[in-house]
Amino acid sequence: MSRNRTRTRPPVTLALPALLAVAFLLLPLVGILTRTEWGELGAHLTSPGVVEALRLSLFVSLWALGLSLLLGVPLAWLLARVPFKGKAFVRSLVLLPMVLPPTVGGVALLLGFGRRGLLGPWLEGTFGITLPFHTSGAVVAATFVAMPFLVISLEGALGGLKQSYEETAASLGASPVRVFFTVTLPMVAPGLIAGAALTWARALGEFGATITFAGNLPGTTQTLPLQVYLLLQDQPEAATSVSLLLLVIAMAVLIALRGRWTGTPVARTPAEVPQLPDETAAAARDAERTPTAPVPAGPASEKPAAADLTCAPHDDGRWPLHAVVTGFNELTLDAEPGTTIAVVGENGAGKTTLLRALLGLTPRAHAELRLGDTDVTALPPHKRQVAWVPQDGALFPHLSALANTAYGLRARRVPRAEARREAQQWLDRLGVGHLARRKPAQLSGGQAQRVALARALATRPRLLLLDEPLAALDQTTRARVRHTLRTHLAGFGGVCLIVTHDPVEAVSLADRVLVLADGRTLQDAPPPEVTRHPRSPWVARMLGRNAWSGTASADGLVLAAGGRLVVAEALPEGSRALAIIGPEAVSVHRDRPAGSPRNVWQGSVREITAVGSRLRVLVGSAEAPDLVAEITPEAAAELGLVDGSKVWTSVKATEVTLVEL
Repeated sequence: MSRNRTRTRPPVTLALPALLAVAFLLLPLVGILTRTEWGELGAHLTSPGVVEALRLSLFVSLWALGLSLLLGVPLAWLLARVPFKGKAFVRSLVLLPMVLPPTVGGVALLLGFGRRGLLGPWLEGTFGITLPFHTSGAVVAATFVAMPFLVISLEGALGGLKQSYEETAASLGASPVRVFFTVTLPMVAPGLIAGAALTWARALGEFGATITFAGNLPGTTQTLPLQVYLLLQDQPEAATSVSLLLLVIAMAVLIALRGRWTGTPVARTPAEVPQLPDETAAAARDAERTPTAPVPAGPASEKPAAADLTCAPHDDGRWPLHAVVTGFNELTLDAEPGTTIAVVGENGAGKTTLLRALLGLTPRAHAELRLGDTDVTALPPHKRQVAWVPQDGALFPHLSALANTAYGLRARRVPRAEARREAQQWLDRLGVGHLARRKPAQLSGGQAQRVALARALATRPRLLLLDEPLAALDQTTRARVRHTLRTHLAGFGGVCLIVTHDPVEAVSLADRVLVLADGRTLQDAPPPEVTRHPRSPWVARMLGRNAWSGTASADGLVLAAGGRLVVAEALPEGSRALAIIGPEAVSVHRDRPAGSPRNVWQGSVREITAVGSRLRVLVGSAEAPDLVAEITPEAAAELGLVDGSKVWTSVKATEVTLVEL
């Protein structure tokens, strides 16, 4: 994207105060630079008192940084990830040292940790620890005022990190602690580094709380800022030189961070992504055309694809599913091993909530889940052996494709060499083995989805959950990945649930289609049955059919949207029904048709779209709901159809299929 923007001249009423603000902030810094005796700078900075104070400052600031990391990182994670009562109060408590006068902070530390404070007598009597007027007291004071910078920066980074990465890692078998250290922290590293740098710089420059709580003892608590305070009384030129040193350190930290102190990662430009050589790129294109690449020769490659999906030797590799879901979703789900279920429904129907309930990741719904002979209801997500592939794949950006695929195996304590060998075999099976060393940012959408699928299958799950795995792909790539997925699901010994809005995926991949509405099961049947007799208007439209709901009457169907439909079937009068009309059964005419059609309406063309080699014409009418007709381009040209054309539509009574609701 171009960075060129229209240059706007700011109004004088805003520009002038802004310039004054810059001058106000800049003038004191210029004062230090102009008043520094550059010829004496070396002598001032190498004097014994300054060197001793600098050594002590580095010691105190580094210890304060260590304590801030030890205490502040878990606190930032708690604030960013865990909902609890009193969170606003805790966050205010974290921010308090930033707005509290430093000397007041020192007084508070004395009353809390001093010899007559709340905790001081116990520390001294039990452990012999005395904090005031001791180097450890200077460390405590610096930690008190500096740690908020780390917590705020890291909390912001954690808040911007999608939880799907951590949830996916848990579904691969990683414990919460492992997820934190292998996924969460590496992904928020910019925020952590920025917060650590600011924390160290703030601890290095701490003055008020230190002198109040720890005193000003040379060699013990007299840090560099306190040394500046003393030098101002007798040697103002030396004080200016030392101030310059602290100023340079502070500016160096800020320049190095380049505005990233909130923890927001800097976006990578396309130029930063390494490009493949031409021959490698050609190999990648060739592999993309081959949905399932052969496995390298060797003992592991001699098994058929179905055997590749078996579990550990102590398991028979066949895991039927039984689930009773309550909460937002209310349904019972049973499936035999090897069954693939497509979960469809309108937005908000509860599709993703169902998957998250089976994973144990949402309070909105609870699943009593049995996989094979094992009841996993009470188990945490990382112990359920339920693998999840979210819509975006959630590949860990700091790991290569090979490391991503081996992640679940390593989480289950598979030795590193064996895990990487098995991961490479899975990448080979899905045709992306040559991309093993590439990071997710260097993969195309189709390649990333194959890696995500390989990562999930490599963990030998008992239940596989795919949340719109192909939604972000173009049509050509989607067809290739769909073929790959169908090939590998054919040998899967567990149950697979696929959330999809694509009728082709639902029909070509699934053995059953589960239709949800408001969290309940509206229909659960094989794809041909759902295609012929959809019980949901939304599903019927997803399948490309017209769907009109209404109430059966003596001579047809009274439509809920107004109008009447003559049908050949007979239903009990007063029963609710859904009329399904295939778009190919709708005839379009310029003049009112004569002959057998009993359902005739006048309307106007609202939209014409191409679907393959045919055209779909949306016709709106005041006498009936909107109707989609499918005709050939030649017929459209003969009728002279354009948007707004006045036309007649007709449907024979025998072409209407009624589904009783």
